[in-house]
Amino acid sequence: MFVSKIRHIQALGARWSSSHYVTTPIFYVNAAPHIGHLYSAVIADAHCRYQRLRYPTTTVRLCTGTDEHGTKIQQAAAGHKVPVDQYCDEISARYRDVFKAASIAHDDFIRTTEQRHKQAVAHFWHRLKSRGHIYSAAYSGWYCVSDETFLTDSQLRLDESSGTRYSLESGHPVEWTEETNYMFRLSNFQDDVRHWVKQEARVRPAKFEKILLDTLSEPLPDVSVSRPANRVHWAIPVPNDDSQTVYVWLDALINYLSSLGYPNEEYLAYWPPAQQIIGKDILKFHGIYWPAFLLAAGLSPPQQLYVHSHWTVDGQKMSKSKHNVVDPVLAAKQYTMEGLRYFLLREGVAHSDGNFSHVKALRILNSELADTLGNLLSRACAKTLNPHQVYPASHVEHLPQLLQDLDAAKRLQEALLQLAGRCEQHYECNHFHLVADTVIATLHAANNFFECAKPWELKANGKTPDAQRLQTIIAMTMDALRLCGIVLQPMMPQLTSRLLDKLNVPSSERSWHHLNASFATGKQHNHQLDNQWSALLFQRIVEHQDKSTQEEQQQSSPSQSSKRSKTKKDQKAAKTIS
Repeated sequence: MFVSKIRHIQALGARWSSSHYVTTPIFYVNAAPHIGHLYSAVIADAHCRYQRLRYPTTTVRLCTGTDEHGTKIQQAAAGHKVPVDQYCDEISARYRDVFKAASIAHDDFIRTTEQRHKQAVAHFWHRLKSRGHIYSAAYSGWYCVSDETFLTDSQLRLDESSGTRYSLESGHPVEWTEETNYMFRLSNFQDDVRHWVKQEARVRPAKFEKILLDTLSEPLPDVSVSRPANRVHWAIPVPNDDSQTVYVWLDALINYLSSLGYPNEEYLAYWPPAQQIIGKDILKFHGIYWPAFLLAAGLSPPQQLYVHSHWTVDGQKMSKSKHNVVDPVLAAKQYTMEGLRYFLLREGVAHSDGNFSHVKALRILNSELADTLGNLLSRACAKTLNPHQVYPASHVEHLPQLLQDLDAAKRLQEALLQLAGRCEQHYECNHFHLVADTVIATLHAANNFFECAKPWELKANGKTPDAQRLQTIIAMTMDALRLCGIVLQPMMPQLTSRLLDKLNVPSSERSWHHLNASFATGKQHNHQLDNQWSALLFQRIVEHQDKSTQEEQQQSSPSQSSKRSKTKKDQKAAKTIS
């Protein structure tokens, strides 16, 4: 805990700039978006929303977009029998639509086929060449078409039976290629890149820093930064040499600059990026090539790379051949897009692959969003307990009494006092799963308090002592809901907006510093609820069985059917009592 606090303080101290520039990788349009792509975008969006919430005077900028050049794009378009530019337009639009549905609040969506980007690439190329970092040479080596990169012998695996070589990292086949290319003097920047990687918190999680340092422990060969135009024609031409096109990774990486208006000086207001969020499969390009390119051009590398792992589905790698690629649009129809956002951030951890499981998604969303959060709001807003539909103030004589008499009340007070500090540390490190842990634990404390206080036993009849105690119980419960809603805004912006709207919390009172206002700190709220909004926050997800299946179950086990019927009646009676 002490070490985490030190890192948290260091992170705050590093905020020397009034701007905070964050990027996602730009997504390759050789296929439609899946949940892995959405995960990158949701991490970036939640990170930026937290920054705006916590540091309202800092200008936060989020950039995302699509990578649209290269051999794989040519092949994908040909496979769909459409012109390449039309194919890129269609897939790029699908990314836009998914991100809009998922409330990704990006400030720019850049496409590498845009003219502004092509101009930035040309300028960057001229800068590298004029500084002596690019030269022409005959080149031969093992080339991976799928990964669009040359690989060394140590990066390959030979299949003895077929004689085919494969990339150790991706598993894709390679082919021997001989051609004349432009080369970048990567070897000249090995020490500088290693020094950059070694800086505190430069690459996170730490396991990916180690991976980079292991790679940098071996001599780096110079890298080919162009391809013959007759082989890769769907790309940006090399300036002053139409026989060559710019290597797709050099082209793609420059999007982080072109999005800011580079080479116009306006880009300097945000450079270098505060955080660049990437998947682990593109670590080499962002952790070695990218800082080397920037240093060669006389620019500062990013302040931090945040690297996340991948998603499996029921323990298996996502692939078209297995027909298990999760389409976020279809998934959102079952879980809602807010539910999908929450699940990805709740279940995903950057250092290890996450597992997308339908059973797990149902369990988490029903348990945490429907039962723990949603049910507490419904109970606090129930007209049987809250006939005047108010967010009341706690009464001065009843609050100390509840805190003295009920351990559950004291536990809730303690949880609320610690909520902001704990969640701030977790958000600063992009540990969204720990934010969720902390919030759900606080809501469990609130639910436990509500049960122990037994508000349904008190009659809301005017200004009697029972009515004042009831109002205090409701006030304490709504304080917990309000504070948890504020904290969860970066993770679920739409759902928390509905929660805070229902509680009639003004938009000007939803900032991080408003977490200091609650019964736990001696500050009160007292106003009407907004009855334009429903207290049903998240509909419990129920899987509907096939009618024939239901009949078979009833015929095979009539006693179980009658037991279920009796249980439902008991549950209904219990709800009536409460």
